[in-house]
Amino acid sequence: MANKPAWRRAWPPAAALLLFLALWQAACAAFRIDPWTLPSPYDIALQMGEDAPLIGYHLAGTLGLAMSGVGLGLAAGVILAVALHLLPAVRSVVSPFVVASQNVPLIALGPLLMIWFGFGLTPKLILLTLVGFFPVAWSLLAGLGRAEPQLREYLAMIGASKWETLRRLEFPASLPYLFSGLKITVTYSVTTACVAEWLGASRGIGYYLVLKFKGFQIDAVFGAVICIVTLCLGLYGLAAWLERIAIYWRRAGKAGERG
Repeated sequence: MANKPAWRRAWPPAAALLLFLALWQAACAAFRIDPWTLPSPYDIALQMGEDAPLIGYHLAGTLGLAMSGVGLGLAAGVILAVALHLLPAVRSVVSPFVVASQNVPLIALGPLLMIWFGFGLTPKLILLTLVGFFPVAWSLLAGLGRAEPQLREYLAMIGASKWETLRRLEFPASLPYLFSGLKITVTYSVTTACVAEWLGASRGIGYYLVLKFKGFQIDAVFGAVICIVTLCLGLYGLAAWLERIAIYWRRAGKAGERG
């Protein structure tokens, strides 16, 4: 069966979203809900329009910080996954500590990093790296062990080293797993960047949210949340698009080798 056009896949969730917004607007009008408690979608859109330049400025700051975290998390995750895959003895020792690192609350870890490294960019990047590397590392590590056993045995039979097996077979076969972890990392990076901005920053959508919350501008707070969710979805879509390109190149390369 042929794939449905993009618009046919997109219209059901878009229609559901529009219906939800319409019901929200109608409820605010019918029950005369206080805007300080729950602003209507119209009020939120109006406030976002008024603050558009300011929102764009802060959103750009969060995007830059989040992308730095994605890059560092991706690099750290790939290096760790490859090291643990090639050194099984190290994996049994290191794995519990890696898992434990993901159970430390960000709200506790952030202030500690700022005490140790100051209030600049360094503690934020460390926090983003600690959060972002785990999905990449664990997804890639699972993928590296899923290569076809027959091909692995063939490479061993012709004398291929562990590194050659990794480069020629295991890493290309694990690309879907790598991108699965990357899609989680990009969304984590945005939310973690916002947490880092709450703890101490002069720019970013998280900083903007805190300012508006302290000023009891609830419509602006909702606008900030919408921006955060939109940024997460946009980066997730970018990661999914890169996955399609990478997998297509891999399949095209295999087809060329067969030809």
